[in-house]
Amino acid sequence: MIERVFLIVLDSAGIGAMPDAKLYGDEGSNTLGNIALQVGLHIPNMQKMGLGNITELHGINPVKKPTAAWGKMAELSPGKDTITGHWEIAGVVLEKPFKTFPQGFPQKMIEQFEKEIGRKILGNVVASGTEIIKQLGQEHMETGKPIVYTSADSVFQIAAHEKIIPLDELYGICQTARNISQDDWMVARVIARPFIGSKGNFTRTTNRKDFSIEPPSPTLLENIKFAGYEVVGIGKISDIFTGKGITKSISTESNIDGVHKISKAIETTGKGLVFANLVDYDSKYGHRNDPEGYAKALEEFDEQIPFLINKLNDKDVLIITADHGCDPTTKSTDHSREYVPLLIYGHNINPVNLGIRSSFSDLGATIADFLSVKQLRHGKSMFSLIVRNE
Repeated sequence: MIERVFLIVLDSAGIGAMPDAKLYGDEGSNTLGNIALQVGLHIPNMQKMGLGNITELHGINPVKKPTAAWGKMAELSPGKDTITGHWEIAGVVLEKPFKTFPQGFPQKMIEQFEKEIGRKILGNVVASGTEIIKQLGQEHMETGKPIVYTSADSVFQIAAHEKIIPLDELYGICQTARNISQDDWMVARVIARPFIGSKGNFTRTTNRKDFSIEPPSPTLLENIKFAGYEVVGIGKISDIFTGKGITKSISTESNIDGVHKISKAIETTGKGLVFANLVDYDSKYGHRNDPEGYAKALEEFDEQIPFLINKLNDKDVLIITADHGCDPTTKSTDHSREYVPLLIYGHNINPVNLGIRSSFSDLGATIADFLSVKQLRHGKSMFSLIVRNE
């Protein structure tokens, strides 16, 4: 009945603080809600699907007959980062959060890293990626020392000018960091952050690359691939899952480029899953506290939804969700512990209220049922609630 699932993650588009948000310093966070309230949002296509039926959103009223099944999901795993959110969607629920380094990385770890790459480093602080290259970019160019920094998330980020440390070498340096930041250190992601330009005008490039820790158990992606179906990762999906379960990976340069790649995948992909991450919401607007930019990006995506829907066949399902929050209206520039919206659209989908799901893994379990593949360890499938009996 259902042969293809197109899953789009609007990176960081949370829809209200979870009950335990106070443990993370995120009380009052509401990425979509606060943007709608402070800036205004005109997203009529997601509104028609039922976005305004999930919770109160200023200017996005509920509709009498949503075109999609709608609800929101709570994160069962501890944490509020990209890896945790995507893994839970794919059926992996963590018992312990990844380690964070609010004082920078331990000296022992940095010394081992410097020894293995044959270079001293700059930084080793918690910082904004755009600010750290403003502060240390020139010194990096003069010394050749890579810039190391982290954030409130479990990330080991390495910035380098593409003319000083070529991309291949930077990626090799990141792989070294990945090798030493496992086990006891338990860092979720090492991220290459290349940049170009000159003093006063440094800009990050689209050659970012994530080196994630491997999932601790089999995921939805692996089960689909094992069944002989396609698993197409668009954006940073392959990086998040270290390539496991991916049959084809497609990089993107922006959200709109990602939508174009999804559109192309609808035309070319056989039975299976197309899993896309649109990262600009998080990296360009959430972390930079830019609610106006965030709102505009959401509206640009919303405009594309009819074009995607018109390409779907009767055996396709389109899902729109998120992986965490990153409220650009709060003082924090970090991720926020939030519920995420869930919209499931398709010819065979009943547009019903899915309520509040207790775990993102409910979505993974549902996709497993859609494609009739091996079920996951975690998650309660919504299949019987939403699939029409025809």
